[in-house]
Amino acid sequence: MSEVLQPPGWKRPRGYANGIATSSGRQVFIAGQIGWTAEEIFEAHDLAGQMRQALANVVTVLAEAGGKPEHVAQLTCFLTDKKRFLAEGKACGEAHRAIFGKHYPATTMVEVTALMHDQALIEIAAIAVIPER
Repeated sequence: MSEVLQPPGWKRPRGYANGIATSSGRQVFIAGQIGWTAEEIFEAHDLAGQMRQALANVVTVLAEAGGKPEHVAQLTCFLTDKKRFLAEGKACGEAHRAIFGKHYPATTMVEVTALMHDQALIEIAAIAVIPER
């Protein structure tokens, strides 16, 4: 079970949480996932499409540990173009909700000059805590 940390008087963030607290469970650390398929093919060439695929990849890895999207406590997103993210914000939000529903982990977004794969526009790493049964 996780708890969203929202300090009193702070404006509620849109699309992420300031913090998440968990009491116990199995910790899962997921390496950066990019927007390609299991066959390492980039089907999407837009940021929102690659974001959706990268988040789906995170969830697929998490499922190997018995986890679900709501168990993700933290996401770290590396973007190659901040302006592109701001321009595609609505579509990126839709991509997030398509995979995570209304679960908004503590999220950090960082603009980087490049990712290891030239076609990649975003890379997402995650930390999840799966509750004890």
